[in-house]
Amino acid sequence: MKRMTASILALAGLAAAFATPAAAEGWKVASEKTITGLVFPESVGCDAAGKALYVGSFGGTELKPAEKDGKGSIAKLSLDGKILDAKFLPANGEVMNKPKGIWIAGNRLWVTDIDGVWIFDLKTRKSRKLDLPGVVFANDPAVRGNVLYVTDNRSDQLVKVEPADFLDAKVQPKVSVVFSGRSVNPNGIYPGAGDTWLVVGFVSPDSPRAIFQVGKDGEPKPISTPIGRLDGLYRAADGTLLVTDWNKGALFTWKGEGTREDIATGFKGPADFCVLPSGKGLTVYAPDLVKSEIRILNLTR
Repeated sequence: MKRMTASILALAGLAAAFATPAAAEGWKVASEKTITGLVFPESVGCDAAGKALYVGSFGGTELKPAEKDGKGSIAKLSLDGKILDAKFLPANGEVMNKPKGIWIAGNRLWVTDIDGVWIFDLKTRKSRKLDLPGVVFANDPAVRGNVLYVTDNRSDQLVKVEPADFLDAKVQPKVSVVFSGRSVNPNGIYPGAGDTWLVVGFVSPDSPRAIFQVGKDGEPKPISTPIGRLDGLYRAADGTLLVTDWNKGALFTWKGEGTREDIATGFKGPADFCVLPSGKGLTVYAPDLVKSEIRILNLTR
């Protein structure tokens, strides 16, 4: 009983850190529009400096996220959703399979692809793909400093790559495991407060997963109860989390235990989204993998 009580108190303490007065007003969808024309889009990456979106799509005629069929690609779009180049990446005859999460920093773009991760130069379109030993379903990448983190949903692990910028073939990056076998089944990952990381889990409709915080020790600690099949993740400046959930077909906000609010519903496959601040609001670019759509959601408070 003492152990259970301690666990509950620890969970409450971690969750309380997110329940800030600034987040109390809550985010709402003020307007939205739907973009079509891409086949099974799983991820959207926002390039604020370049004023562009990059969308990873599976392609093909059937939804087979683990098949190495060479039909995947990344499109370049304008911020209002106009398709500028449906197959911008990869270039030079390279073959991509099932691009999932995307992370953009400067002129670099990282994208996961089943058992590896790509890095691209957005100006030259030069690329390099790195195999990730032991990884079977690379899902979402995130970079802090010069370290790249990659979630592996199906083998329940988080790995890191150092250095993150391994585009130069002379660079020999080191791949190591942060955690493994913790019943997290990590999908989305995003930088948390300080030097922490936030991770959300995805398994099956009857095995919901929680929101987790990962500290310096690499141990994932739940900051919520199991609340869904969680995919995309973003932390706003006020501490509010935006998360997509396949169980509810929704994008929801979360500010602490018991504060979940579904603000956009009707998705069939809400996957890895990106967010751009827009004045006092936020613009969310959320792909619906199953419907082959991208929803542009303008949020206000």
